[in-house]
Amino acid sequence: MKCLRLAFAGFRHAHIFDLYQRALAHPDIVVTGAWENDPGNSLLPGRDLVLSHSNYEELLASCDAVAIGDCYGRRGPLVIQALRAGKHVIADKPLCTSLEEWKEIADLASEKSLRIGLMLDMRDHGNLIALRDLTASSRIGEVQTISFSAQHPLLRDKRPSWYFEEGMHGGTLNDIAIHVIDLIPWVTGLDIAKVDAARTWNAKAADARHFKDCGQLLLRLSNDGGVLGDVSYLAPDQCGYAVDNYWRITIHGTRGFAETSYNRVGITFADNTMAQTEVLPPAPGRPGGYLEDFLSDVAGAPCENGLDTRACLRATRQALELESNARETGIL
Repeated sequence: MKCLRLAFAGFRHAHIFDLYQRALAHPDIVVTGAWENDPGNSLLPGRDLVLSHSNYEELLASCDAVAIGDCYGRRGPLVIQALRAGKHVIADKPLCTSLEEWKEIADLASEKSLRIGLMLDMRDHGNLIALRDLTASSRIGEVQTISFSAQHPLLRDKRPSWYFEEGMHGGTLNDIAIHVIDLIPWVTGLDIAKVDAARTWNAKAADARHFKDCGQLLLRLSNDGGVLGDVSYLAPDQCGYAVDNYWRITIHGTRGFAETSYNRVGITFADNTMAQTEVLPPAPGRPGGYLEDFLSDVAGAPCENGLDTRACLRATRQALELESNARETGIL
């Protein structure tokens, strides 16, 4: 296919730099420019990245697709403007922070036959690819329960200040739980059928009481199984991304269980016939697979890991519904 002309809008979260570097190195992408609404408050100072456009409209005129890494609360309007201009969109998660924005995005993408991509890179992790393969093999039987711990460090003094501004973050469940909402159907083949319970509350960010830094959820699967998870910002600040329970996922089925985490090497597994657990090796990882899936989707080809527009919009809607459920129910 011809090279995709990709422009970048917003550098307010560090995730977007992974996409930027991959795009620069990709033989099928030409980076046409970069724009930032507020360079002084962005993550650009000290980085070797030059802004090329003074406004968003000019940036959109230069490209076929736009990559969006602005503050969460500003992403929805930027996505909508890009779609209205006939541009494909790839973004860091979350794509937007309200169901109203989601509906307009979904309608525009469908109406204009445009593609949406998200940086849901956990599908590209070797442990999780291996977990998916194991589940598909039926060695643990039919999945019945999933529990996960995805606690993050709050890093109150290091995170961008916009995180703690009202209306900018959009909610801890929408921010973090979207990963597992995307992973569950991909790993197990089961849909998320219902939110049975969801709760968010403030515990650690004492100077920003509106920021609900703790989040827990209870979901029901399409086979009536259950999911129990925690996505709070309570992990230790210094080592929170390195602990074993960072994205630890445990699956129990009717014949056995499997467990892994982001920082482990391999899958801990046992079935009903085994006297002790064994560790299965990870599958080959797929670094940057989210970008390859986006390029395939734009080209009208099958996505290797299935992260197409439909999957991205589904995960976004379900994460927003989960966040909305937590806000409506409050403390349970």
